[in-house]
Amino acid sequence: MQTPELTVCTMDLLGDSIRHFWTSELAGLLERFPVFEFPHNQDFYSLIIVDSADGEIVIDNHKIRLDKAKAVIVKPRCISSIDINRQAKGKIICFTEDFFSLRYNNNVLYQFSFLHREAKPYIRITHEQKVKWDTLLRLISDEYFLNKSGTKKVLRSYLNIILFELERLYNPSGYVKNKSIKQDKVHQFEMLLDKHFNTKKLPSVYADMLHISPNYLNKICKEETGQTAGDLIRKRITVEAQRLLHYTSDTVNEIADCALPLFSAQ
Repeated sequence: MQTPELTVCTMDLLGDSIRHFWTSELAGLLERFPVFEFPHNQDFYSLIIVDSADGEIVIDNHKIRLDKAKAVIVKPRCISSIDINRQAKGKIICFTEDFFSLRYNNNVLYQFSFLHREAKPYIRITHEQKVKWDTLLRLISDEYFLNKSGTKKVLRSYLNIILFELERLYNPSGYVKNKSIKQDKVHQFEMLLDKHFNTKKLPSVYADMLHISPNYLNKICKEETGQTAGDLIRKRITVEAQRLLHYTSDTVNEIADCALPLFSAQ
């Protein structure tokens, strides 16, 4: 579906007092928040834990059928839409990076491989695993709605457990990579790139913002991602052009006017 421009959703869509964390049942989600049914961008993470449902979730053209138990991950700045039946069973958890980082230090979310930019946006949950997930989700829901003293700290702890459990399912033979200075710098670069890619097109500009040399930025990007800083900039603008072409009514020429200066600047 194409629109003149994409809706950008923030946490306050979920309630006037909602700023950093929210959870709810999946049942009746679209009746309460019809904007989720249409292509939109959001500035927060969503974990959609499906028990049983009919429909599909689309994330950047990746169609995920909602037939069996699975966890669907919607990351900030992705374009997504949700088509789900009114009687769907499961939970949705929405949170900002700031909410998690208040306790677990900045950028630590990047240690979870399923939250990386290129990661597959869903994880299957087996029948045997479902018992544990039912318990975890009940605990986090009960704590959220009790809203007692210390609730935010408890919710961060439960969220941390859920993220580690998802990592184990997504990468069962691997391990969570410890945060390193290089990894932090690359993540900071990617965050700056998401924010400024329309106006800042040279690796040297981002290197200055990060207080490192362009050569060092290229080196650590290559080590951590297999791509240079210039490659990542070009890839980011290409992804955005593909999104605009698919989801908006912008013409090819209008989109090219934004993308072509980037490639000529490299």
